[in-house]
Amino acid sequence: MKVLVLAAAFAIGATGMGWTSTPSHASGCIKGALIGGAAGHFLGHHGLLGAGAGCIIGHHEASKHAREHERAAREGYGSSAPPADRGGYVYR
Repeated sequence: MKVLVLAAAFAIGATGMGWTSTPSHASGCIKGALIGGAAGHFLGHHGLLGAGAGCIIGHHEASKHAREHERAAREGYGSSAPPADRGGYVYR
């Protein structure tokens, strides 16, 4: 009886969490986890640790790339847009 109640509570909880889920921002995590998991497996049979570390590093690198891309777009590199106003400062 206890198992049945526990299973029903888990099912209700899982259903409720599915309705309130938010989008994940896993850019770079999947690729990093695949590479890190494979490297961890072959270098010491620690595939899960490698996958976790690869996910963290891959997400960091993807975020860094997105910040650099946004900064370049904002500053006008590669376009004919005039440079943004820097509050009176001139960068040369």
